[in-house]
Amino acid sequence: MMPVIERTYFQQVIDCIRVSADAIAQVIHQLDSAQVDQAIHLLSRCSGKVILAGVGKSGLIGRKIAATLTSTGTTAVYLHPADALHGDLGIATTQDVAILLSNSGETDELVALLPYLQRRQVPIIAIVGRLKSTLARQADAVLNAAVDKEACPFNLAPTTSTAVALAIGDALAMTLMQVKGLTPEDFAINHPAGRLGKRLTLRVQDLMHRGEDNPVIGLQAPWLDIVSGITRGGLGAVNVVDEQGRLQGLITDGDLRRTLQKIRPADLEALSSSAIMTPHPETITADQLAYTALQRMENRASQISVLPVVDDAGVCVGLLRLHDIVRSGLS
Repeated sequence: MMPVIERTYFQQVIDCIRVSADAIAQVIHQLDSAQVDQAIHLLSRCSGKVILAGVGKSGLIGRKIAATLTSTGTTAVYLHPADALHGDLGIATTQDVAILLSNSGETDELVALLPYLQRRQVPIIAIVGRLKSTLARQADAVLNAAVDKEACPFNLAPTTSTAVALAIGDALAMTLMQVKGLTPEDFAINHPAGRLGKRLTLRVQDLMHRGEDNPVIGLQAPWLDIVSGITRGGLGAVNVVDEQGRLQGLITDGDLRRTLQKIRPADLEALSSSAIMTPHPETITADQLAYTALQRMENRASQISVLPVVDDAGVCVGLLRLHDIVRSGLS
């Protein structure tokens, strides 16, 4: 028989989360506004890169903060203190700023690194749990990450303290985004493979079918030419254009099937594209965002699966399918 019931497991997890959440909330009251302003001042005026350093779990948090800074417009790298003392310190320049993370503020490797950073005139921001520690005393800006206790039942494993340090680091990165005026478009440039990045960078011209892959027919094309155009393109539709190439309508395979179901065989010979097409269909230009095209296809009373692409003069230059957008990972 299990000595602990499932509810107890759940409560233990909730209690651990609550300890960390309460500690993060407490940071609001213990951070010194002047020290925070100084940290942001140093980071926003940094013409080089931000160097994150920490040992053990603090090192892992440092790596994450460096990644967040880099992805939000501030170049940052993680430097292992031990490696720094064996040659890697060469990456540090007078244009850089260092953020050192240590709950105790007395981590041997970080303390040993201090004079070498100072010799290179690298400003130091310390995220520490003890304000009277060596790191705090020698830093140019000190951010108080002290916690009353770890979420660990033995109050030993770095849990709450690392959560607080990470929250402070993320808050610095988000504030720098605003100070630097980073836009969603700027953010997307650093995230081209993510869904947000694709929404803000992927354009219709990147996905549309053009040239020989864009089947077009004239206004008076007979029904056999319509069938041939749809089959040849393999896109489930064909654009109808005038003699100048301007878009006049769109015929989908569904339009063709519905027409053939209603018409008498004897009238097929007289059937032309102008009688089948949907005139003045929804269109888009090649330079618009693919996400805009997706919205036009879906945000309507009846969804459509293809969208003709035209230029400013109304000339048909391509065809975009909903399938192509979905396959790109945008939807």
